[in-house]
Amino acid sequence: MKILILGAGKMGSFFTDVLSFDHECAVYEVDARRMRFLYNTQRFTSIAEIKDFCPDMVINAVTLKNTLKVFEEIIPHIPENCIISDISSVKTGFLDFYEKTGMRYVSTHPMFGPTFANLGALSHENAIVITEGDYMGRIFFLDLYRRLGLNVHEYSFDEHDEAMAYSLSVPFVSTFVFSAVMKHQDAPGTTFNRHLKIARGVLSEDDTLLREILFNPRTKHHVEDIRAELKELIQLIDEKDEDGLNRYLTKIRKNIQ
Repeated sequence: MKILILGAGKMGSFFTDVLSFDHECAVYEVDARRMRFLYNTQRFTSIAEIKDFCPDMVINAVTLKNTLKVFEEIIPHIPENCIISDISSVKTGFLDFYEKTGMRYVSTHPMFGPTFANLGALSHENAIVITEGDYMGRIFFLDLYRRLGLNVHEYSFDEHDEAMAYSLSVPFVSTFVFSAVMKHQDAPGTTFNRHLKIARGVLSEDDTLLREILFNPRTKHHVEDIRAELKELIQLIDEKDEDGLNRYLTKIRKNIQ
């Protein structure tokens, strides 16, 4: 299969690495310097090269804010039967976009977190394949992710965004709160350093991704749940309620078992 990968960032490079020995791959990236370490793949910096390549599949690995924009840019220059795909963490509006294009499409989400996954430990990582879309496109990614050892889940677009509203918004908002009240520590402890590392990873994400996670219509009630828990915790602290705190700790320990 001839596969065009859009973007030579972390995920674009990842897909190039895992696909280029079994498929004829090309990467389209406007910044040629980002492609200097890519191996066994063609490097494109112009639309004309995309048209000549005539891909069977396009994997869009650019940042979230540019994903649909880049699709609109390259779709007029690829074959009508080409499968277009995205790997975005937030998929608001993607289904409508795909259906309006009339193209074959598939949508997935490799959930490697705010930092790049250890390729030697992918069995601890997850991926989602969206159930809507082209059958052969879904089979391609299901097979790829399973061969890589990922734990694969199949969700609809709506189910994906519901799951992401919880699994991304809760840790991200908790990290925002930690970062907002954080003060420099001359002798930080292990727990503090671990939280700090997570915070730096989360806040290194693209602002568009962070905004889309927070503005997801399903996010608000999860944030309200955090506020309610903080209110309960403050009350326990104010009252120095040892029995209440014991019950609270028992409750939250059960949540993480």
